[in-house]
Amino acid sequence: MADEELERVRLTPKQQKARRMRSVAIALVLGALVILFYAYTIRYFGNVSQ
Repeated sequence: MADEELERVRLTPKQQKARRMRSVAIALVLGALVILFYAYTIRYFGNVSQ
């Protein structure tokens, strides 16, 4: 029973590479969204003060 709890899934090198690429893609999309929201906020508040 204890051995069953310790059993882990081992990824193949191909699966590890796919996971890494997916993580990089998600990070890039999130970074782009942060930049987009930041730019929009700066533009919006810049126009409000005028």
